[in-house]
Amino acid sequence: MQSMTNFDLAPGRPRRSPLRLMGAALIGASIALGPVAPVHAGGAPESFADLAEQISPSVVNITTSALVETATKDTPRLPEGSPFQDFFNQFNGGGNGDNEPRRSEALGSGFVVSEDGYIVTNNHVIEGADEIEIEFFSGDRLPAKLVGTDPKTDIALLKVQSDKPLPHVNFGDSDLMHVGDWVVAMGNPLGQGFSVSAGIVSARNRELSGTYDDYIQTDAAINKGNSGGPLFNMDGQVIGVNTAILSPTGGSIGIGFSMASNVVSKVVDQLREFGETRRGWLGVRIQDVTPDVAEAMGLDKSAKGALVTDVPEGPAKEGGLVSGDVITSFDGNEIKNVRDLTRRVADAPVGEAVKVIVLREGQSETLTITLGRREEAEATETAAPGKPEAQTEKQLLGLTVSALTDELRAQLGLGEGAEGLIITKVDGTSEAYTKGLREGDLITEAGQQKVVRSQDLQDRITEAKEAGRKSLLLLIRRQGDPRFVALSIE
Repeated sequence: MQSMTNFDLAPGRPRRSPLRLMGAALIGASIALGPVAPVHAGGAPESFADLAEQISPSVVNITTSALVETATKDTPRLPEGSPFQDFFNQFNGGGNGDNEPRRSEALGSGFVVSEDGYIVTNNHVIEGADEIEIEFFSGDRLPAKLVGTDPKTDIALLKVQSDKPLPHVNFGDSDLMHVGDWVVAMGNPLGQGFSVSAGIVSARNRELSGTYDDYIQTDAAINKGNSGGPLFNMDGQVIGVNTAILSPTGGSIGIGFSMASNVVSKVVDQLREFGETRRGWLGVRIQDVTPDVAEAMGLDKSAKGALVTDVPEGPAKEGGLVSGDVITSFDGNEIKNVRDLTRRVADAPVGEAVKVIVLREGQSETLTITLGRREEAEATETAAPGKPEAQTEKQLLGLTVSALTDELRAQLGLGEGAEGLIITKVDGTSEAYTKGLREGDLITEAGQQKVVRSQDLQDRITEAKEAGRKSLLLLIRRQGDPRFVALSIE
């Protein structure tokens, strides 16, 4: 997969971002005029005409308008009377470098999800807009108001006032979609108006850059202007919101991404009820349990779950979770990895008491934790300390470490109670370097025991060897963020 710089979001508005926007907004919602029979594996449908006719009335084009500043410090200034002044004014909007605000328009897509006028689209389609107009398949136009947005999933909910019920679509179950299933996309590609494209599900559970990413990959054509539009199954249900494409040229090459409906529908419900999202918050920092980490902890190499690296003040700490716990079950659901836990917690109601099963020192324990709200927690997070300067003392495991003194604490901006060993140098040929350890990292634990002196680290290495371990688990903090790293001691 190419780097994220090649991922293009799908609206029409230019963004101040290194990502090239690739408008992929589709307009869509399906009317319940009678379900189209699902097409099962074994052959392509003879035609998509009936399905297109059924769902088209619920698809909308979105035009946004915003005031933007024009000329910048990079705009050339021409002397009065210059022979090029008329030419420059004509093609650059006139003026002599004056920062005069101008109104800019952009296009996208969306779909109606209720007869009383709620419309779903991408956040990046309407971001920064002060005017939003909806064009329906019938040609009618209505102004829309913004109900709420969720930048984390790039979803926005709009509302129009209509004197008659609007044709709308329902969300389907995206988890029921399989690679190879037929899908249909609708929208306003490149500003050409209502357009239909068809393809298959190419892949599932794709991640681009977001914490809650769950994208359906499709080869149905998605281009600029399709952003925010729907991806339909053969029953006329929305199973995705077209959001981005992967393209080196800016046009569709058959790799498009739609945010799964099972993510979108929950966001839409919260935006509709509260005008904002309300995600559950456990209050831990976590990482995946890799085979080398499992071995260092004395677990089976096939162990799964989310390894707790830090437990700051919050619900988890109040509920008894500690660093080094491996969360294997949350609210009755098996946890396989970090992504799994993150989504389960986000979907859980704020204030709900849930059962959390952890592995602690090889034994299973069940805790009851009352969840907080992520948005409130994020609003109170403090900035992480800056990168420390290096000092040297002793070499172990390809690392040069130094005890954390009062002088170093002050220098690094750490609290008086901070303890550990500062890494002042990393051997570039060592496993430690390969696994990402760098100068300035703070080792706070080794073998799940605190370390404050170089000798503590040496003792943990000796103990691990005597116990027949092949590796030692270190808890590393970098700019306040913790993670576990297993280093070979053989």
